[in-house]
Amino acid sequence: MGIFDSLFKKNADASKGKPKASDHASGIERATKVSKSVDIEARFERLRSAISGTMGNFFVAKDRFNGNRVVGVKLCDTDKVQFFENRFKGLNKPSEGEIAIGLNHSNIVETYEYGTSNRGQQFIVMEYIDGPGLHQLIAERKEDLLAGKRLDLITQMAESLAYLHRKEFIHRDICPRNYIVLKDMKKVKLIDFGLTLPATKAFMAPGNRTGTPLYMSPEIVRRRSTDKRVDIFSFGVTCYHMIAFDLPWQISDTTGRAALQHDTSPPREITEHRPEIDKVLAGTIMAAMHPNPELRTPDMETFLRQLRNVKTSL
Repeated sequence: MGIFDSLFKKNADASKGKPKASDHASGIERATKVSKSVDIEARFERLRSAISGTMGNFFVAKDRFNGNRVVGVKLCDTDKVQFFENRFKGLNKPSEGEIAIGLNHSNIVETYEYGTSNRGQQFIVMEYIDGPGLHQLIAERKEDLLAGKRLDLITQMAESLAYLHRKEFIHRDICPRNYIVLKDMKKVKLIDFGLTLPATKAFMAPGNRTGTPLYMSPEIVRRRSTDKRVDIFSFGVTCYHMIAFDLPWQISDTTGRAALQHDTSPPREITEHRPEIDKVLAGTIMAAMHPNPELRTPDMETFLRQLRNVKTSL
């Protein structure tokens, strides 16, 4: 995050019905499985090497204390977590584990437990999802696996995000990497709440630039006030990428500078990539990516209503 911020510093200097807002707290209150001083190496038998993520490392393991159940374990990077949470001093920000364990939806990864290791690292134990990341399917252009299934997957992805928004959270890192598709290609799950914040005024103030650059909304890029619509923009780009196997903007690099195009260059119409796409689906995705949040799809419930008018899958 610090590296990404530095990419933009020069630019920034130059240009200087809905649930109650307290609903997210009720989700956190359901968190009952909190552990301290856990010896990670003694408890978990690692089955797969660690994968580096935004805020830590993830590995697949057998949980020796729970009948050798196969689980996913996220070990949070202490320095990254501290750097991120220092931005919200005095705001009583819930931890990633507190947020994740309060979520209960079939299209969101289930969190079993969170806590602190005997080395002072935050950790999260979650269900193991056996399947590829959406980013893998896109990178490898797996049309044979995605054909005819995209509308159902997009609907499930939208349902997971609509639920998170009803819980009064903003994910802030919606991108293909954070959706895992089960091997049978019939279900998809949203993961990784390391950058997730409550959808309250204090946490939506200008200045917090985090996320994955190529999917990032102009409000975040330009350090403006944010709301749930930042996720809608990122969701639209994610859907576009899954359908077109390309991004809406031509990019010369994959660094943060590419995100500066998101409100300076119009996105390429998705129909130019896939002329056969249902016109309602095409319009729904393009509306979600509008650079002006006031003209963007207002909420995920609207996105889902529009999907119901799509006649054909892709």
